[in-house]
Amino acid sequence: MTHRTESRIRLAVPSETPGGLDAARSGHFGRSPSFTLIDLVNGEIAAVDFIENAPHGHGGCMSPVLTLGTNMVDAVIVAGIGHRPLLGCLQAGIRVFAGEDRPDVRSVVEAFVEMELSPVGPDATCRH
Repeated sequence: MTHRTESRIRLAVPSETPGGLDAARSGHFGRSPSFTLIDLVNGEIAAVDFIENAPHGHGGCMSPVLTLGTNMVDAVIVAGIGHRPLLGCLQAGIRVFAGEDRPDVRSVVEAFVEMELSPVGPDATCRH
């Protein structure tokens, strides 16, 4: 008898309020008003949630990293991210993928499932 192991992953997509699959994707990680959280099970959407991002002045650019870690996020898909928060995500075990040309959360998630997104490296971060 063989048992199939379920593939589970929690994604975060910086998004405009009020979040959700049809929300516009926010253009920058640290200044995003919110994150839409998507739980994928075997490549299918199992749940969608929404969390607000702390204002950029509260904890600076590392605040969103802590928020995602607290919410057990495995990967984040960004249009832009600074060097310091990228390193923070990677140190926290959160993989970072580029989804800059996708207009909404749904299209970002679909691109992730289809493995069309590339990991973000330190050379591709915003300079600020």
